Amino acid sequence: MSDRPEKTGIGPVVSSAHLAASGLPELSEVEYALTMANNAFHRWIVRCMDAAGAPGMAPLEVLILHLVNHRDRPKTLGDIRLVLHVEDAHLVSYAVRKLTEAGFVTTARKGKEKSVTITEAGAALCTRYAKVREGLLIELAREMGFPPEDMSRLAALLRAISGSYDHAARAATTL
Repeated sequence: MSDRPEKTGIGPVVSSAHLAASGLPELSEVEYALTMANNAFHRWIVRCMDAAGAPGMAPLEVLILHLVNHRDRPKTLGDIRLVLHVEDAHLVSYAVRKLTEAGFVTTARKGKEKSVTITEAGAALCTRYAKVREGLLIELAREMGFPPEDMSRLAALLRAISGSYDHAARAATTL
């Protein structure tokens, strides 16, 4: 017996029945799951950063801090926007300014663009975050028995779906 809601006569779990009444109602299920996962992920990274010793950071600040720390190489604002898939340059600039004021990153000019580099305090914070993450999230994922290869397949699927949304967004812009 399956625990899928439609087998119980309730129907699929969606946030908008009017959107589920389409040629691909399963996409509404995916969208609802993405919404829940995105909000849970943002809540998690903020709370993990609080536990690591930096309360009050916004989700984008946490993501940028980790990206700037990645491979210990400076990143331009354009790099950050591209990798994190953020369209609004102002959001990235504001987050970088807050991280700079907190002493977690420094900025410099790289040609015509601003580059961002992790500081010792920022790298230490990322290390503390990683320890909290390992102790709470990684252990939980292991206990739940999520096979690593399934997580990799899910990540590939999500990247592919994001490409579909990008394509549809470009098309919608031309309407």
